[in-house]
Amino acid sequence: MSRTAAPSASSGTISCDILVNCAGLWAKRVGEMVGVPLAAGVVEHQYFLTEKKLTLPPDLTTLRDPDNNFYLKPDTGSFAIGGWEDGSKGCWRGKPPFDFGRELFEPNMERLELFALPAADRLPVLNEIGIQTIINGPIPVSFDGEPIMGLAPELDNFYVACGFTAGIAASGGAGLALSNLILHGDAGMDLWPFDVRRFGAVHAQGRYLEERAIEAYGAYYKIHWPGEEPAAMRGLRRSPLHDTLAKRGAVFGSKFGWERPNWFAPAGTEAEDIPSFEGKPNWFDAVGEEVRAIRERAALIDQSSFSKFEISGEGALAALQRIAANDLSGPPGKAVYTQLCNDKGGIEADVTLLHIRDDLLYLVTGSGFGLRDSNWVVRHLPDGITLRDVTNRLATLNICGPRARDILQAVSDDDLSNEAFPFLTARSIEVGGATVLAVRIGYVGELGYELYIDQEYAAHVYDTLRAAGEPHGIADAGYRAIDACRMEKGYLYWSGDITPDYNPYEAGLGFCVALDKGDFIGRAALADIKAKGVGRKLVSYTVDGFAPFHGGEAVMVDGKVVGSTSSTGYGYTLGRTIAFGYLPADVAARTDFEIEAFGKVYAARRGARTLYDAKMERLKA
Repeated sequence: MSRTAAPSASSGTISCDILVNCAGLWAKRVGEMVGVPLAAGVVEHQYFLTEKKLTLPPDLTTLRDPDNNFYLKPDTGSFAIGGWEDGSKGCWRGKPPFDFGRELFEPNMERLELFALPAADRLPVLNEIGIQTIINGPIPVSFDGEPIMGLAPELDNFYVACGFTAGIAASGGAGLALSNLILHGDAGMDLWPFDVRRFGAVHAQGRYLEERAIEAYGAYYKIHWPGEEPAAMRGLRRSPLHDTLAKRGAVFGSKFGWERPNWFAPAGTEAEDIPSFEGKPNWFDAVGEEVRAIRERAALIDQSSFSKFEISGEGALAALQRIAANDLSGPPGKAVYTQLCNDKGGIEADVTLLHIRDDLLYLVTGSGFGLRDSNWVVRHLPDGITLRDVTNRLATLNICGPRARDILQAVSDDDLSNEAFPFLTARSIEVGGATVLAVRIGYVGELGYELYIDQEYAAHVYDTLRAAGEPHGIADAGYRAIDACRMEKGYLYWSGDITPDYNPYEAGLGFCVALDKGDFIGRAALADIKAKGVGRKLVSYTVDGFAPFHGGEAVMVDGKVVGSTSSTGYGYTLGRTIAFGYLPADVAARTDFEIEAFGKVYAARRGARTLYDAKMERLKA
């Protein structure tokens, strides 16, 4: 990694060891000065001051009424009242001029009414006094409305603390976390929701950023529904299969700019999301049919949004052996599931490594984790080893289910028998008229193959497999079906079930830790953890039938809270609601628990960590 000095807009360069971008409205411009794209936008924000005719108690606090979309701050004999109205206006594509001072914009009375009128209904006194001043000025809002913090991935001494829409409220905690990062390399808390690496250059593109910042601003006080998807500027990144899947009823979600099929609306139904907190969402039954296809027949899943990186150079295998917790040794032609741990044994990344040659490997990770995970690897690679993003070059198509081999074999002359192509094999094969990298792995717990395809051949491969699969009842499936299947299988999700705050032994991933392979990052800490034992364990709970769990629910024993849920979902094959969560080791052996959701207590039973195909017989068939 490289370092930066502090650039100055007016005075040339100022030398420094550490530079923190706390430039507020100008954060995006300061980032550009050192080659760091930031998803830090700017939008108009209005509030008004009432006439000074009120007699207020001196200890009156700031008030909020999210239902009526306004906040209220007491001033001297008056109120300052603002809101987060829809349809605000973006400013300068997030890049105000450096000479912009304490200037204001003309008021927008139509937008002001969106929160002023509800405020007057809630506080009738406002109908008796006038408005003294209307203030309309710029305010920082990030791509998703949350702060942006951390060490920029492009440099090794450039930290970021920007995008604070409510900067005063967050200032103390943000300062502490950033100080910890600079001094100790660890914020002292899980900051992934604020991490600068959750965004990439795509999010910093002017119009895209502005539209999403306006949407995030307007959603500040809104109820955020389970599975809610953004609406602003959709369709930016599309796989080669997008239009085909749309015609088949795909309802898309957005991840890192990509349009991804979340589920498929059956013919005659609306292809839109209708979420619910306490009931079943409108996609519930449709996703169940997709799961049934995966479990009983075969399904095709477009996973082109996977983040994919090529790691090459003499010594690439040895370098990754030093970074990964699992063992990569042995002949090429295989996939290895592994965690990348920090010096404390915490899980920094959860990835698949494809060993093609000793000087060529691929790293595959989730759509939203590519920048973070690749940055972790780059910071630990020796000179001479290069990492290259190939996400946009390779489409990814997953064919899975008990009939997957029969369908794939029908359109390939390569031997795909279990003996010739066992579980975790990674090898180039021909599919129809195209050559693809086939990897026998997946995230649903069934026989399956992830096919990595040059973009221009992806539609051909999909059409070929779809035609060959028709006699077998092949179906399309989306990410919500994947999530339901992985819950049954006990597969974990980084940022939800595992983070740097947890180690593989706590998460039941000790089988991925190869302490006897030689030194690697975190080995000493992990060896010590294994020797001493863990103080908490990740477990699986089930509740009969459907329960409205969304993560974060309290887990209780004898009326006492002993933990909380992480991932949750419905297991269609099992007919039960499933939840993961950590428990203190001294209660993890118990079987009967209670989980509370929306004021109701559900009887939950701790089961095996893997609730479906625990012996992996279907996966390895």
